[in-house]
Amino acid sequence: MSLPSQFKLLPEVVQFLSGGPFAGFVGGKDYPSSSGVLIATFDPGSSEKIGDIHDLSPAEVAGAVDVANQAFVQWAALSQKERGAILLKLADAVESRKAIIAQIEALEAGKIEAQAQGDVQNFVDTMRYFVKLAEGVHTRTKLDVPGHEAWVHKAPWGACGFIFPWNFPFLLIGWGISPALAAGNTVVIKPAEDTSLSAIYLARLAKEVGVPDGVINVVTGRGQTAGAALSANPRIKRMSFTGSPEVGQMVAEACGRNLVPVKLELGGKGAAVVFDDVDVNAVADKLVGAITFHTGQVCCDATRWFVHSKIYDQFIERCKESLSQVKIGHPLDPTSQMGPVVNPRQRARVLGYQERGQATGAQCIYGGGAATVPGLNGNYVKPALLTGPLDNVAAREEIFGPVAYVAKFDTEAQGIAMANDTDYGLANSVWTNDNARAARVAEAMVVGNSWINAHNVFAHGVPYGGVKKSGLGGGVLSPDVLMDYYRSTSVVRPIQ
Repeated sequence: MSLPSQFKLLPEVVQFLSGGPFAGFVGGKDYPSSSGVLIATFDPGSSEKIGDIHDLSPAEVAGAVDVANQAFVQWAALSQKERGAILLKLADAVESRKAIIAQIEALEAGKIEAQAQGDVQNFVDTMRYFVKLAEGVHTRTKLDVPGHEAWVHKAPWGACGFIFPWNFPFLLIGWGISPALAAGNTVVIKPAEDTSLSAIYLARLAKEVGVPDGVINVVTGRGQTAGAALSANPRIKRMSFTGSPEVGQMVAEACGRNLVPVKLELGGKGAAVVFDDVDVNAVADKLVGAITFHTGQVCCDATRWFVHSKIYDQFIERCKESLSQVKIGHPLDPTSQMGPVVNPRQRARVLGYQERGQATGAQCIYGGGAATVPGLNGNYVKPALLTGPLDNVAAREEIFGPVAYVAKFDTEAQGIAMANDTDYGLANSVWTNDNARAARVAEAMVVGNSWINAHNVFAHGVPYGGVKKSGLGGGVLSPDVLMDYYRSTSVVRPIQ
């Protein structure tokens, strides 16, 4: 690929990219498509082609599942200490290659490079967290049952399938596969076709550091073929999907036919409820930071801002001032604060929602539209603030871009009602200096996650998941998630 001279790629990244076309990675080796069909992948910041990935067929995906199930026998037979040592070695290797993986992700996802480095570190921290957690799991738990000797035995399931989106490709792989691997399962990863390269790099690195062949597998291709084949495979023992509610419904339906347990991490239309006792400038700056982080392509983002009427005008003026200072640029430019959206389709989606919203009664009070970056033909958009009727399409549906819909409220009950008036239920936040009110409002929100005086907070050990259209089957990041990847067998012996 050809980038402007000021954007320097690491030699290791240049070497990796020169090795295409990129096949899947199954059973410890490259896994190309027999058809030879390729999918081009592009840098969202310049529209330059990065490389090609192989488009695997449903039969080839099925073969990968078989390989993962075969490898499971060896992987599950290892002791927890042995598995943990291997996974910690992988975490160390990822950490040592942080700059390389982050640059690959910045190129293919359009993510600011420094933010991509944070995502890679999050993968490392997540892997270490679940390895340590698994060390304390008792696979035999005695039950106090009169007249019987009884216990519950915990064992891993087998091959687990994962379909990941393009917005946080490496971080979400860590969230998904870490508990599964730590519990003794093997994994088949289907990354998004726009962002498959970091997953391929990970699988190759796993081979390099001694992860047994077939434990970590990557199948590349289109969602409607490779992804659909993975979720419909009856030999997958557990399935996890992260993405839109619409596709999540199809994944759940496919898994339901085979009675395969499924975990869905879906979209959101998060609310921030801002009371009149806050530091207005500080909160405005934080919410501007949230909506522009990764160009608003964050499922749990606060995209509906409900602001107390006493501070509304001051809050909006500060937001406009803060938004005007956000520098839009290429992800590899260290001065960039907001990069592009992932592809032309997503750019059209974001702009289309702005146009539809305004055509049906919304008012754009700041920004909006396409953005240009000199010398680059990327997928850039301007951040926007909209206001108007709360039944507007831009206030109801997930846009997945740097667009916030703002409205006033007067009472606590009104603010809660406005936040809960949505089909989604992923993450909201409440902003106030009154701790009692903060707790009261946070608990009243019909949502999987309520944050106080912050947004987008992910602490290992705190369950993160959604309700309503935002999720199904449990969340991520907590001890409960690790236990999802063990099946239970009740053992009972009557005592005569």
